[in-house]
Amino acid sequence: MQMTPRERILAAINHEPTDRVPIDYWGVWEITEKLFKHFGVNDMLGLSKSLELDKIMGVGAPMKPDCARSNPWNIETVRIKLPDGSGYYDEQTKFPLANFETIDEIEANYKWPTADMFDYSKIREEAKKCREAGYAVETGYISLTLFYLHLRGIEQMLIDFASDEEMADYILEKANDFASEHTRCLLDAADGYIDITQVTDDFGTQRGLLMSEAMIERYLGKYYKQNIKMANDYNVKVFHHDDGAVMSLVPWIVQKGCHVLNPLQWHLPGWDLQKLKNDFGNKICFHGGIDNQDVLPFKKPEDVKAEVRACIDVLYKDKTGYILAPCHNIQAFTPIENILTMYSYAKEYSS
Repeated sequence: MQMTPRERILAAINHEPTDRVPIDYWGVWEITEKLFKHFGVNDMLGLSKSLELDKIMGVGAPMKPDCARSNPWNIETVRIKLPDGSGYYDEQTKFPLANFETIDEIEANYKWPTADMFDYSKIREEAKKCREAGYAVETGYISLTLFYLHLRGIEQMLIDFASDEEMADYILEKANDFASEHTRCLLDAADGYIDITQVTDDFGTQRGLLMSEAMIERYLGKYYKQNIKMANDYNVKVFHHDDGAVMSLVPWIVQKGCHVLNPLQWHLPGWDLQKLKNDFGNKICFHGGIDNQDVLPFKKPEDVKAEVRACIDVLYKDKTGYILAPCHNIQAFTPIENILTMYSYAKEYSS
């Protein structure tokens, strides 16, 4: 019997067999717009139906129009065009706490974001629409290291963690106070229509961990415990995104109680898909795996098929516990043919 997209996603997360491998989509706006035009649709629901995706639909709350800032952290960015003209990226230029040396300076000069900056009035309606269309729904995003580097920059964050514990603890607590309350407001407003929330970070580089596991536990461990308990209280699954060469951290991620691990950049040092599946396949669901740094943008369709086979053969060998998706947002210069090949072949090969 054919499953709905939501049924496939939740079955995979719950380690139950699916009729084929679930397939999710992440992409930058420019490639998403190209796909909209290719299929003659104008929203993600339309694209998901056209591509027969099991897209995890994201819903959120906009900032109120009368809010004094354009984003929660009051950062500033500049938009930079890609060299080939296919798209752009936003480079951060203002780090609001970068030049403060003491907590007293921050308290005197910076206003921390609060949950009441957001309008939660339409989230139930949006989540209900996605649920009734047959899709799993996600809301909430807690990534304390990302928030920290938005405020201080990545170099100063690492300096704080190594040499100014008081400052690091203060900023993390303030960031978590906001992010946790905001997520709680989202879950309350959605009134039971949410399946997944994110408790996540980027602890990896292209070669290994950004910091030691001991430092991660020292600064972030208690917040993972608190925020994952909150998710469990609302009966929603925890999605953990962690770029880079983070294979060595997987036991910690599993131990904290995360339900989904993304993005599985398995071409980077330290990764071993067979060991990952054997050791953790019954403890956490894997999401991603299809390389978007080299294979999707630069290789041929046959190479894309080989990548799909490699992931399905190992991660989906028991017909559960894996959601196939690109390792991160598909980039603007990626050939449409490769994207269509990834999804069509995944369905064909796994059925």
